Amino acid sequence: MALLFTYPHSSPLFSTNPSNPFPLRSFLSPTLSSSLSFPKPRTPTPGLRSLRLRSSLSDENSDPVPGSGDELAGPPPKVTDEWGEEAEPEPEPSSSTKLADSDPPKDEDEWGGDGFVGIDNGGVAKLAEEEEVAAVDDKLAELKRCLVDTVYGTELGFRASLEERAEILELVNQLEAANPTPAPTSAPELLDGNWVLLYTGFSELLPLLAAGSTPLLKVDKITQSIDTSSLTIVNSTTLSSPFSIFSFSASATFEVRSPSRIQVQFKEGTFQPPEIKSAVDLPGEVDVFGQKINLSPLQQTLNPIQEAVANISRAISGQPPLKLPIPGERNRSWLLITYLDADFRISRGDGGLFVLAKEGSTLLDQ
Repeated sequence: MALLFTYPHSSPLFSTNPSNPFPLRSFLSPTLSSSLSFPKPRTPTPGLRSLRLRSSLSDENSDPVPGSGDELAGPPPKVTDEWGEEAEPEPEPSSSTKLADSDPPKDEDEWGGDGFVGIDNGGVAKLAEEEEVAAVDDKLAELKRCLVDTVYGTELGFRASLEERAEILELVNQLEAANPTPAPTSAPELLDGNWVLLYTGFSELLPLLAAGSTPLLKVDKITQSIDTSSLTIVNSTTLSSPFSIFSFSASATFEVRSPSRIQVQFKEGTFQPPEIKSAVDLPGEVDVFGQKINLSPLQQTLNPIQEAVANISRAISGQPPLKLPIPGERNRSWLLITYLDADFRISRGDGGLFVLAKEGSTLLDQ
């Protein structure tokens, strides 16, 4: 205010000349009295900053300048929700309730773990699968052993009764239904090898089996050798008598027609020279039409000629085998492999059923 009243008198606002058309009284207000006065200051309107004149001579304790950030803060802004109603803004949390910027605490146990117990679902599933496979293997082993025990004593099926044949077929059907090798022709590691015949219903083998049931002739073994690398099959038969051992075979080639079926074509038959025994080996007795005949006297009669028999055996053993082609239209056949594992095989052909065990299998131990 000191600046207003020290202004030079030549100012038109405060001139003392009566002719001045703009006296101070008329300038301030036409209705004011002749005495010089000032209106009372108004109460500041809420929400508006009060402004003050600042003297150039003010010191550091003077009022803050507007916009400097020291002025009084106004009322908080109003917040409107999605329905258009006014709501109070949520208060900001104090520094004492704010969470730290670090990760939230973990539920750790006393060993520093994360408090959770992991379950190896893959390991549990693998263990269950191994147990299931073991159970299936045990069932198959039991069925195979039961089948081998049933065919034992039937002379490869020649002397099997109707009840035994029915039981054998039932066991065969159960094994075929649980075949662990659905594509046998694609499993050479299982199919290759020498297979020993345990039972057959092949009609063309019946004459041979009938001859093997005579007192002086026995079917020692019938085998089938399979080689998938050369696509060959060799069927061999060994017969024995008190004087010699006879063996012959039939070789064939085959073609794979499906994952479980092969087409077989026989080529030739081979007859090995008989192997003469150095000693005549007669059974103690034979059964002829239900009559027991003792052969001990005949054995004593043949003892003097055993040396001559040995000489004949040495002479014949050096002879080459006799090979004959297999003619005719019946040199073709097919074979369907219905069950196969590491030591057991079941096949069905155009001539019947074949049950075989691989040579060296414990199933052959009787």
